[in-house]
Parts: sequence; C-alpha cells; structure tokens
Amino acid sequence: MRGTDYVLKRIAFAIVTVFVAVSINFVLFRLAPGTAVSNLSRVPHATQQLRHALEKQFGLDKSKGEQYVIFLKQLVHGNLGISYENEQPVATNLRIELINTLPMVTLGTVFSILIGTLTGVIAAWRRGTPTEAVTVSSALGFYSMPTHWLGLMLIIIFAGTLPTGGMTNEFLLNPGFWQHLKDLGSHVLLPSLTLGLVLYGEYTLIVRSAMLETLGEDYILTARAKGLKPWTIIRKHALRNAMLPITTLVALSLGYVVAGAILIETVFSWPGIGRAVYEAVLQRDYPMLQGAFLLLTISVVVCNLIADLLYFKLDPRITT
Repeated sequence: MRGTDYVLKRIAFAIVTVFVAVSINFVLFRLAPGTAVSNLSRVPHATQQLRHALEKQFGLDKSKGEQYVIFLKQLVHGNLGISYENEQPVATNLRIELINTLPMVTLGTVFSILIGTLTGVIAAWRRGTPTEAVTVSSALGFYSMPTHWLGLMLIIIFAGTLPTGGMTNEFLLNPGFWQHLKDLGSHVLLPSLTLGLVLYGEYTLIVRSAMLETLGEDYILTARAKGLKPWTIIRKHALRNAMLPITTLVALSLGYVVAGAILIETVFSWPGIGRAVYEAVLQRDYPMLQGAFLLLTISVVVCNLIADLLYFKLDPRITT
C-alpha cells in the first residue's frame, strides 16, 4: 500500500507540474514585444486592414484571458493549434521535426552516457593518480564549453571532410536506401558529437562523485580483502549501489532528447525541434512555441516520473 501511495503521489505531482508549466509558457510567450501580425509591418504592402484581418483569423484580437481559455479547451481535445508561419497543424509540424531530432540527439546522448559512465568509473577507481587528473580535467573542459562554440570549432576542424550543415545532401537525387542512410549518417556525426561531448563531461563528474562515495563503504573494503577482481567489485558492488544519482541524470538527459538542442540545431542547420523553436521565436509563432514547449515539458516530467519510480525500485526506503 505504501508503494501504491508513493506512485499515485508522483503521478499527481507530474500532472500538476505539466499544467503549471503550460500556463507559465502561455504567459511568457506573450510578454515578448510584438506579435506574429506586427512583424508584417516590415512588409511594405501589409496594410492596416490586412493586419486586422490576420489578428482576427489568429484570435489575437481577443484578450489574453480569452486566448488562454481557448488554448486550454483546444489542448483538452488534443488540438495544439495552427502555426502562424505555414498555417499547418502544429502537431503535424512537431511530428516531422521530432522525427528529424531523435536520431541526432539520441546518438549524442547514448555516446555521452557510455563514455561518461566509463570515464567516471575509471576516474573514481584511479583516484589520486594522473589518470584521474587527466579524466577530470577533460570532463571539466568539455562541460564548461559553450555548446555553440564547440559546434563552430568542429565545423572549422572538419570542414571539407564531413558535412557541416543540413540533414541530407540536396543534390543527391533518388538515392537508394543504403546511400540515403550513409548520407544521413555523415550529416548527423558532427551535431551528435557536439552534444555528446558536452554531456559526456557532466556524466563523468556525476558518476565519479557517486562512485567515490560508494567505494568508501565497508562492503567494498571487504570485497577487496577477499581478493575479488577490480572489475567484479565495480560491476557487482560499487556501480550497482551508485545508480541513484546516475538514474537521475539519465532521466533528465532522455527528457531533453525530445526537446532537441536549440543551439546545436541552429549552428548545424538541422531541421529539428530546436531550430523550429528558434524560428518560432523570431516569427512570434505562439502555437508552435506552445506546442514545442508542451512536448518538452511532458518529456522531461515523464522521464523524471520514471526516475522516481526507479528510485523506489532501487531503494524501497524512499517514500517521499
């Protein structure tokens, strides 16, 4: 019964969190100066009558309160609205962009999890040695790098060797399956590597900290006294008991897989959710922004909920 109460509390908290985040997003987007219609003032032939007609079409002539009620009603029915920019359903736009984002961000995240966990374990096990110093210094260096700067440096280094922009080669006409897959793989390498290198530093530091705490426990000293091999001690004893903070970080990273990486997608002209958010901000495309941030909110909240449930599975003592 205690476990059921814990699960229900976490689910209720997740639902409230999504509602609050959706409401805050609605307000924040409308605090920015200008609207999608006011941007037309830069167009010489955008008359006042045209702007009024577009405001009525988009519902921008209504008060903020009325717009909020309409937004919630549409959301309940699964309608995310129509994009101001291309007049297509937001759900359709997001589905296409999500399909584009997932390969790039998933590869980068998996790379960071595997490499970061490995280097974090090595740094903890080799504490006080040059190996730890090099590992931690490298992790701190990559973790502190601005994402867009690292992306630009990789573009400079690999320009002429790997594609530095876009998702596919537009001049590749009617490619076969394997040719298309190879082309996509070459384009995804640099943006995925950029994301992976930035996240890898964070994983290394968190895993190292968790492992150091675990390696100081009495049962680890006992395992060493028994003459167990180092890899056996790490795999069966230390790493398993250091999983709580690692689970949190993995859950957060997986949540942001859906969100994409705005800076990375902008630098590499990758047609995903991150770049769509950037362009929607410039165009004051409220429905696209609301839909994208709703997707982001749900993905992060759901992944955190999964992490909370895994916490309870890994450590049943957790009840709050």
